[in-house]
Amino acid sequence: MRMRFLGGAGEVGRSAFVIEDEKNILLDCGLKVENIAEYPLEIGKVDACILSHAHLDHSGYLPTIYRDASPPTFTTQPTMELVGLLIEDAMKIAKRRHDKPIYSRADFNEMLSKYVPCEYGLENEFDDYTITMRDAGHILGSAVSSIEKARSGRTLAYTGDFKLWEQTLQKGADPVKCDILVMEATYGSGDHPDRDNLVKGFIEDIKSVVDNGGTALVPVFAVGRSQEVLAILEEHGLADRTYLDGMARAATEIALAHKRFLKNGRLLAEGVNKASVVEMQHARRNAVKGGKIILTTSGMLTGGPVLNYITQLNRNSKIFLTGFQVEGTNGHKLLQGKPLIIDGKKFSVKNEVGFYDLSAHAGKTELKEYARLCSPEEIVLVHGSTENIAAAADSLSAEGFKVHTPKVGDTIDFEF
Repeated sequence: MRMRFLGGAGEVGRSAFVIEDEKNILLDCGLKVENIAEYPLEIGKVDACILSHAHLDHSGYLPTIYRDASPPTFTTQPTMELVGLLIEDAMKIAKRRHDKPIYSRADFNEMLSKYVPCEYGLENEFDDYTITMRDAGHILGSAVSSIEKARSGRTLAYTGDFKLWEQTLQKGADPVKCDILVMEATYGSGDHPDRDNLVKGFIEDIKSVVDNGGTALVPVFAVGRSQEVLAILEEHGLADRTYLDGMARAATEIALAHKRFLKNGRLLAEGVNKASVVEMQHARRNAVKGGKIILTTSGMLTGGPVLNYITQLNRNSKIFLTGFQVEGTNGHKLLQGKPLIIDGKKFSVKNEVGFYDLSAHAGKTELKEYARLCSPEEIVLVHGSTENIAAAADSLSAEGFKVHTPKVGDTIDFEF
């Protein structure tokens, strides 16, 4: 079997990996969405697709496959619904900017019609292969996929983005015994802060701001982070002081429709019932009067209602960043103390800014522990910077694993 790395190897974004065997199986098909868009290398013939989760760096290029073909895409139902939400939004933005479309609505609709809904732990037969999805612990519906070849009995597992340790809404990734493990290494060089202490500090800081008459503005990624933060706020008695705005509203509705994929769907449902959902402009004016918490998109301040809120904060307010900020984005500029670009003009933020690492990715220790649990013969590290992948490779090699660190355009041959 030959594996081709068309994106997401030695980099973060545009994940796309093709298994060339008796059938060609595509693992994810994403794009880089920040700054200048970047797409995978030429993909070629595809007989089936496996989609690990909904984020656009793993899914956003998938409709292009359906220009000239109609392969099945194996994924969970919430993932495909979230993909529909994100790609619909991306198409609207592209049309508003007069960008040249990379796929048509017909391609998009064909993709939606060809997906095979998968439940965690249930086997799906495809030709000589058995495809099984298990919880990846990353976001709603995210999956670690195993591909077992009947003729040889050998198994390849692909993590997509995953987190081994539990979050408020996610159980944590299930290990998969396999011969070849294709694993992300986004944070291969270090561990995240202790989650309990981080949440404690996050809640204490939010209470301090709202009790002092300020607005706690929490930019969030619509899919995953918005639901996680709302559940944390509900767990600590703050959901009734929270406003939910932007695409986070629709993504949360999808999550509520698929609570069985969550560790604690009841907590999220209770948070939604207590929070105020922003649907009209007057609700936004109420939200920034002070003493409130606002969860809104986008998580890197690249667009969405968050930019309007930032210009209206009073001096007691604070901005709470909870996710990675790509270089060049407004979020990254904010962390560096530089002016933001809002409606084409520079805007200097006077409010305090805090960063809280509520990452849904595995850290270095989790990567090592997950590899031990899966006990593969060979590990392929993807979805990470050169530095993070090198650090993870050193750590895993020291454990006795044979580790590959491909770059975009590389191929690797495996016994399969």
